[in-house]
Amino acid sequence: MNNGEGKVALASRAPQRIDGRRERSRSSHRRIVKAMMELMTAGDLMPSAARVAEEAGLGLRTVFRHFDDMDALYAEISDTVADRVLPIAAAPFAGADWRANMRDLTERRARIFETMLPFRLAANIKRYQSPFLMGQYEQVIAAERDRVLHLLPPAILAERMTAEALCATLSFQNWRALRHDQGLEADMASQVVAHMVETLMGTLPPHIE
Repeated sequence: MNNGEGKVALASRAPQRIDGRRERSRSSHRRIVKAMMELMTAGDLMPSAARVAEEAGLGLRTVFRHFDDMDALYAEISDTVADRVLPIAAAPFAGADWRANMRDLTERRARIFETMLPFRLAANIKRYQSPFLMGQYEQVIAAERDRVLHLLPPAILAERMTAEALCATLSFQNWRALRHDQGLEADMASQVVAHMVETLMGTLPPHIE
């Protein structure tokens, strides 16, 4: 083989080696995120980087090579969970009136919060040590509250006590208390939240629609 042929052969093999490294890197990245989420789902809400590496079957240095710190890993998990719940949250409301839309939101929140439960419990533990998680917490809480208020007509917004009570009832904190503190199954927790919403709507004066 002459020098020209050798250079051509090396050039043809180089992209394959590069692609192989990239694919291994992507595979490791996916395994790390999957390991972290599985540990949280199983109840380990504060897994160490070493535990994540063990679960993923990778070296500790590989974990830190993909994520500079644990905040970066939490950010990746947040994006993954958001992809799961966004189709539910973003679907348009088509109820005949605000009460129907509020019932729809109640059912959606049960599905969304149950999907998010282990990851938000984990984030709540860590957020006081993480500016990223604290900022994300504040944004999510504001967005959840705004969604409830957006569905309420002006007459209901003027009844501030009821409006605030609906926000609290449909909050993640309420779902966490029912599921985590009171130990209710998801179906029962969903029924309890629906009962609370119906009770609050039933306290409004008849002329408010």
